[in-house]
Amino acid sequence: MLASYIDQAMELAVYEIIEEDQTYWGEIPGIQGVWACHQILEGCRRELREALSDWLALRLHLGLTIPIIAGINLNEMTKPI
Repeated sequence: MLASYIDQAMELAVYEIIEEDQTYWGEIPGIQGVWACHQILEGCRRELREALSDWLALRLHLGLTIPIIAGINLNEMTKPI
């Protein structure tokens, strides 16, 4: 479920090249604070995925709300069974 969430979120990622220093900037719309910057696009994707993973781990640990993506609701993971 977590891996699927990350994969689906990464499908939403948008990238742009910053002309001044020829680096790539990436972010995932709807997930505030998750972004990455790298000299090559693949590096930007890799760092964005890592930033998303860290962001998710922190939010799950703190019990904070996580946006539902592609019908995947990680907020259910924090509910006691």
